[in-house]
Amino acid sequence: MTATPETLETAPVGRHPQRWLILGVICLAQLVVLLDNTVLSVAIPSLNRELGASATDVQWMINAYSLVQSGLLLAAGNAADRYGRKKLLITGLALFGLGSLAAGLAQTSAQLIAARAGMGVGGALLMTTILAVVVQVFDDSERVKAIALWSTVSSLGFAAGPLVGGVMLDHFWWGAIFLINIPVAVIGLVAVAVLVPESKNPRGERPDLLGAVLSTIGMTAVVYAIISGPEHGWTSTQVLVSAAVGAVVLTAFARWELSIPYPMLDMHFFRNRRFIGAVAGSILVAFGMGGSLFLLTQHLQFVLGYGPLDAGLRTAPLALTIVALNMTGVGPRLLTRLGTPVTIAVGMALVSTGLAAIALLGAESYGGMFTGLVVMGAGIALSMPAMANAIMSAIPREKAGVGAGVNGTLAEFGNGLGVAVLGAVLNSRFAALVSGAVGAASLPAALAAADGAGERARISDAFASGLATSQLVGAVAVLAGGLLAAALLWRAEAAESAEAAGSTDPDRRAA
Repeated sequence: MTATPETLETAPVGRHPQRWLILGVICLAQLVVLLDNTVLSVAIPSLNRELGASATDVQWMINAYSLVQSGLLLAAGNAADRYGRKKLLITGLALFGLGSLAAGLAQTSAQLIAARAGMGVGGALLMTTILAVVVQVFDDSERVKAIALWSTVSSLGFAAGPLVGGVMLDHFWWGAIFLINIPVAVIGLVAVAVLVPESKNPRGERPDLLGAVLSTIGMTAVVYAIISGPEHGWTSTQVLVSAAVGAVVLTAFARWELSIPYPMLDMHFFRNRRFIGAVAGSILVAFGMGGSLFLLTQHLQFVLGYGPLDAGLRTAPLALTIVALNMTGVGPRLLTRLGTPVTIAVGMALVSTGLAAIALLGAESYGGMFTGLVVMGAGIALSMPAMANAIMSAIPREKAGVGAGVNGTLAEFGNGLGVAVLGAVLNSRFAALVSGAVGAASLPAALAAADGAGERARISDAFASGLATSQLVGAVAVLAGGLLAAALLWRAEAAESAEAAGSTDPDRRAA
């Protein structure tokens, strides 16, 4: 039968002859998107000083990007499946470049928050199409390795943000950390237009715009309550109303998705134990990674006294460990040998151990932090590819965009939630220890208002204690999530094996 244009567009590409070059191009685009999740963390002192940003302002600068991206990822995945993944990839690069320009030229905290939200729109389009394209151009035999390399870039983007930010801030003003995205976006536009094949599913579901609005509002309201708690009080009207709005809207989102024929997120995916296990693990590892980096860069600068470049360089062991393990193929080989549940359990136990080591051993010097970063990097290198592969394996190939949207949503939501929750723990602990004597919204403001060297030392010690408490909370959450994810995935695999055995049993088939 002669292939029609529609057949050519909708058929899976399989093992594309330029698949590795395509992977390199789209990973470059992904790198700049993910760098912007953590690149701001090293610029916090500069933002406090030059924009007069409070701790809450800084958290919103970070979370505006991840929350908008999280809310739009599922809708963008649906649109990519229906209208074309290449088209969405090009559109995302263009929007991301324009948003970066606006962020680099921002003059106030409000302008920067708005620009970061705009960058989140472009980032959502990019993140959904990148993993979907990987699934389309690689066949089953190479997909695990390709996803491991994709995941390495994902982890590198999160972990290298402070390093890149430190290098830029050592030579330029803070806006340069955004303007550097523009040439990368231009290169990506040209390369994607030339190399990446178009793929789509014209029979895919229509974009669920109401679902996107509900999910964005719901997640934003919940995280706003978490961020505002330490400043306004956890029982204040502002915090309680925000939390209630978030809970109601997210409940409405779930009910809406169950009631429409073309949902943004097919809630029936949550009947799949493999999917549930991967979901739990993805949120918690992103929670621990995003929140810990947010805290770590502040510890290096505010407590240990390093400058932006030195602080960024001292986070490098995390990224280098991830790259070394996955680029040498250690991660994929262990996944094949140990299986998904064991790999995730071991990986997330290492992430938890690394966080605890940073909290307990790195309070006074960098040596303990170094050990914790290496251990944490090893855990991320093992767990993230395994969880991404588990999610994509649980979702039909023709819905690759939706699968990528789910995976990206979990990572972005976990990262934003980690910054919000661990930042809230830090702020609450810090406020309690300084007894509200300064009433400041940030450590620099508290130090500036302190009366004498003894008071400044007490404030610095209180901040260090708050950091350690926050990191230990993150360690416990990651360990619990890892054990839960591994248990769910093990049960899912056992159930699938039992079903497969039953389908091949002659007596059962006869019955």
